[in-house]
Amino acid sequence: MNDATQLTRQESTKAAPAESRRAEKRLTLSPAVDVIEDAHGITLWADLPGVARESLEIRIQDGNLRIEASANVPTRDGLRLQHAEVRVPDFARSFTLGAELDTSKIEANLKDGVLKLLIPRREEARPRRIEVAVG
Repeated sequence: MNDATQLTRQESTKAAPAESRRAEKRLTLSPAVDVIEDAHGITLWADLPGVARESLEIRIQDGNLRIEASANVPTRDGLRLQHAEVRVPDFARSFTLGAELDTSKIEANLKDGVLKLLIPRREEARPRRIEVAVG
């Protein structure tokens, strides 16, 4: 700790819960994503560090995909945060999906802070080979 950092203890008879205090200072970030497209559809990878499955929401409406999530830094029961230099963010990102994608068959998987979305193409929009008859 350096001289510029000061810790103060504020005594209050009516203290707000820790979640309420943190919610006031939340930072919303746009998560980094990788998008891979192939003949079968799109695979989207989004970095969501500190996000649990329960605080992740993925919505589709009118051809728009919306990802919203809240990161959480777990603290042990009975401990109270005195000082934090890292702000725990919320994440939000939107994408417009083409009509050739089948939004009813999207698969989502969250592992180690990385969200993987598989968005398949509609069967009729997939490339196909047409056999040519001779004769």
